[in-house]
This record gives sequence, C-alpha cells and structure tokens, in this order.
Amino acid sequence: METERTATIEIHRESLHFSVAHFTIFSASKRENLHGHNYFVKATVSGPVGDDGLCFDYNIVKRILQSLCDELDETTLLPEFSPYLQLADEGDHFTATFNDTEMRFLRRDVQTLPLRNITVEELAAYLLDRLTSVEEFVNLPVEHVELSIASGPGQTAMCTWRSES
Repeated sequence: METERTATIEIHRESLHFSVAHFTIFSASKRENLHGHNYFVKATVSGPVGDDGLCFDYNIVKRILQSLCDELDETTLLPEFSPYLQLADEGDHFTATFNDTEMRFLRRDVQTLPLRNITVEELAAYLLDRLTSVEEFVNLPVEHVELSIASGPGQTAMCTWRSES
C-alpha cells in the first residue's frame, strides 16, 4: 500500500520585501507619526508530492509574491476602511483627514488598500487573500499556506489559508 506524502515548501528570499510609509491608527484621536518600514514576506506552502517527486511549481508562488511586493514598494499606504480616517481623492493628490487634521499626499506616492489599518496583521491577510485569488495559484495542488510579514526583528504577523477541497 502506497502512502500519500505531502511536502512543505518555505519561500523566502531577499527580494520578497517592500518599503512603505504608513501610520498606525490607535483611536479616533491617537495615531503614530508617518514613518517607514522594510517589510519582508515569507510563505510556507504545503501540498501532496506527485508521482514526479514535485509538490508544485513554487516559481509560480515566488512570481506572484514578487509582483505583490513590487506593487506596494516605495509608496505610502493608507487604509480605505478605517473608521477614523477619511480619504478624499482629489485628482493629483489624496487628502487624508484624521481628527480634524488634513494630510495631503501626491497620488503617485499613495496606495489605498481595502484595510482597516496599515498593520502587519492586516497586510499579512491582504497579501494572503491576493495570493490565493490569483488563477495561477488556484490551479496549483496546494492544501495549506501560511504567509507572514515582518516589519522588523521580532515583529511578525502570520495568516493561514486552507484549501476547501
């Protein structure tokens, strides 16, 4: 009787990172100052080992993750769903209003994301959702993904996805 084997591939490399500016919002009246981080992304992906001795083409996962990192790199991230931050798209710039204070950002420098806050927890979930919704990924025989994002040593958030099949 042959046993089905699974394998776990850990994907992390120096190029899987993005540098962004952000501020964390703590309440209706308290937020961090605008500052930056170099975020590093790692994915741990599991699936069955096929008859050819391969689990899946992990180059596909690397390519998708690299593309997602490149999209965010060298931008200021603003959350679209924060209850405390109002965003106004004003053509060539965005105005972000927090606690009656307006901050103006050039459009070319900003990415608004469908998140409540720009935190490692929210970014990990966002990137995991984006990765697992790409058609090329969906077609891979993957059973489980853990995606983590580190904003520095000792500051990492991880989110998990499991295949429905």
